[in-house]
Amino acid sequence: MTSRVRVIVKLAAVLGIALSAAMATTAGSILIAGPAAAQSASNIVVEGNRRVDAATIRSYFAVKPGESLSPAKINEGLAALYATGLFSDVNISQQGGRLVVRVSENEVINRIAFEGNKKLKDDALLAEIQSKPRGTLSKAVVQADTQRIIEVYRRSGRTDVKVNPVTIDRGNGRVDLVFEITEGEKVGVKDIKFVGNKAFSDYKLKDVITTTTTNWLSFLKSTDVYDPDRVNADQELLRRWYLKNGYADFRIVSATAELIPATSGSPAGYVITFTLDEGAQYRFGKVDVVSNIRDVPAASLRSALRMSEGQVYNAELVEKSVENVTIEVSKNGYAFAQVRPRGDRDFENKRINVLFVVEEGPRVYVERIEIRGNTRTRDWVIRREFDIGEGDAYNRVMVDRAERRLRNLGYFKTVKITNEPGSAPDRIILVVDVEDQPTGEFSVSGGYSTSDGFIAEVSLGEKNFLGRGQYVKISGSFGQNAQGAEFSFTEPYFLGYRLSAGIDFYWKETSATSYTSYNTNTLGGGFRFGLPITDEITLALRYNLYQREINLDCAAWGDPFLTCAGTASWAIIEAVAQGATITSAAGYTLSFNGLDSNINPTSGLYAELKQDFAGLGGDVNFIRTSADVRYYYPLISDWVLLLHGQAGHVNAWGDQDLRIMDNFFMGPNLVRGFAPNGIGPRDMASLSQDSLGGTSYWGISAEVQFPLAFLPKDIGLKAAVFADAGSLFDYQGQTTFVGAPAPYTCPAGAQNATGNVCVFDDNGIRSSVGASLIWQSPFGPLRFDYAWVLSQQAYDKDQAFRFSGGTKF
Repeated sequence: MTSRVRVIVKLAAVLGIALSAAMATTAGSILIAGPAAAQSASNIVVEGNRRVDAATIRSYFAVKPGESLSPAKINEGLAALYATGLFSDVNISQQGGRLVVRVSENEVINRIAFEGNKKLKDDALLAEIQSKPRGTLSKAVVQADTQRIIEVYRRSGRTDVKVNPVTIDRGNGRVDLVFEITEGEKVGVKDIKFVGNKAFSDYKLKDVITTTTTNWLSFLKSTDVYDPDRVNADQELLRRWYLKNGYADFRIVSATAELIPATSGSPAGYVITFTLDEGAQYRFGKVDVVSNIRDVPAASLRSALRMSEGQVYNAELVEKSVENVTIEVSKNGYAFAQVRPRGDRDFENKRINVLFVVEEGPRVYVERIEIRGNTRTRDWVIRREFDIGEGDAYNRVMVDRAERRLRNLGYFKTVKITNEPGSAPDRIILVVDVEDQPTGEFSVSGGYSTSDGFIAEVSLGEKNFLGRGQYVKISGSFGQNAQGAEFSFTEPYFLGYRLSAGIDFYWKETSATSYTSYNTNTLGGGFRFGLPITDEITLALRYNLYQREINLDCAAWGDPFLTCAGTASWAIIEAVAQGATITSAAGYTLSFNGLDSNINPTSGLYAELKQDFAGLGGDVNFIRTSADVRYYYPLISDWVLLLHGQAGHVNAWGDQDLRIMDNFFMGPNLVRGFAPNGIGPRDMASLSQDSLGGTSYWGISAEVQFPLAFLPKDIGLKAAVFADAGSLFDYQGQTTFVGAPAPYTCPAGAQNATGNVCVFDDNGIRSSVGASLIWQSPFGPLRFDYAWVLSQQAYDKDQAFRFSGGTKF
């Protein structure tokens, strides 16, 4: 009889099937039929327990004082004991008038160890499993942990991994849990193929997806292994890419992965094949708004649309237009309005007519926003990304917008917002499920450039400081010709508004090189504000206060007017003699970013206007203005045209002259083929022929970038040809200095006939043509330029080859 009870109870607890009624009936017939059925909790006898207190075990039967111990209570207590995971076996029997509960406790895990793992560290594996030191040992959990470890290895490309869990008895109910791991060889992606693509080449589509192929740089990346989840995400990226470029009928027929066995000289690997059906490219036809809300005329909403007739169809613009129109309608007091786009395909003319229908939606309110899964990020950091709050009208467009913002923060591995019914039919609960991810950054950077030489940097950053969404970074650099340190702090929601605010402190020293005869030392700090006006337009405000000093090596021996005479330009010697100067400047940057990618743009426009006003105290007064415009246009296949224009002007105001260090200094950053500080006004009378800088500059550039078809796409190497033109001119500084020798007659061609400085200054055009290699390498962006100068002034300094780059590892 007792055996029947035990069997039934175990089945109900372990399998979780609906046998409660049957178990209660069976137990009742057995226990009640006994001569002395237990009547209260005091009649329960616990045996076999070592760590768990007997009173704790009795408590699971939930019998109140004076209440009888019914068969249903016994059934519930046994199920609850199994559910704790503390016991491997629970037996019930009757002995006279007592109910005897005999338990066998699970062993306790003393420690968890991994053996044979070389590619994944112990800490990484420990974070993936559920078994924990000082926790109970569960065979079911250990088996699940084993499968999880296998899955983690498979996602890193090791498909033949083997994991064997072993327990070592340590006595007193304690065991060591050891996972013996045979990692196996890494199996990468040999090739990625696209079938059916005509509008875009394989090279371009490989740039859209995140999966890459195995090559000699694979030890620096993890995207070259077959991961089903990544392939699924790649399908969504392809779909969005085609819909963004007008292919409204696009579909992915199949995405397959075939394991190719190893052959002599070729390791095993996967071949991933995407079979596509592109369909035709559409353009927008008629685009209009219809409002079914009487007080909201359609004409007032048309300005919120992001597309126009004849433009290539773009699903992202449709989504943004829905969002903009919804916001405009909400401003008019209709928080429940819904905007539904309706597309009507004109197959003959390859047009899609889009009609945005505005109508009143059901009145549903947000009862509460429930956040789950955030172990580090504060709740209010998540809530502030919502434009709606608890008690507000529910609007799906606003919820989708918040979900995009949360994903873009970079704080979470996953973000998902779902709805649950509220306490009333017109109430809804928003459930935000997130999973925190590491946001700390530690990097060691190194690089070389022809102007700065070798340089190294160590930085430590955290973009979700203390879970508050704040960004903190401290860095230090040391190089052949420069060294410095910097500290930055940014609060993305200043005073609770979508306004970023930050402070910066910095120090930098540069040494004399073959391009400059003097050393500089800059120490300062400032604060800044950033205000996003639209998705593309941003206004940044700033204030900086810094001290800058320049000096010459020869000045260390005494008065620079005596020890440096004839070595450096008298304009530089005068600046050294003046000592450190303090600059107090406020400024702003207004920028527009319409690029398709900030890392590797192929289309779109980027433009910025910067102005700085110095003179709010300090030693210098100037107004500096600069503009920069870049336009990317896709040509045939994967060729991209880049048009770049830039210009700037600086002038002093008040009764102060412009200091030489406040001028613009230009070189290959304006026209390639010239040395750093190689363009513009120069003192040809000095031994070092120092650059004096200019107050005005302009530059234009045309560049065509194209892939190297004979190299794999994943190497990230492409070439470019370019043509540059520009000029730096108009030196406004002194030419005669007190303390310098008597002015002398300047050579022919100088701007001034006499003086201590002979300024050669001409606004003639400098131009060049050349070729480049651009490598988006795992070591960071590297660029090699070789230029031929077509036109220059006799005093300019050229430099045919230029290399720059860096890395983080």
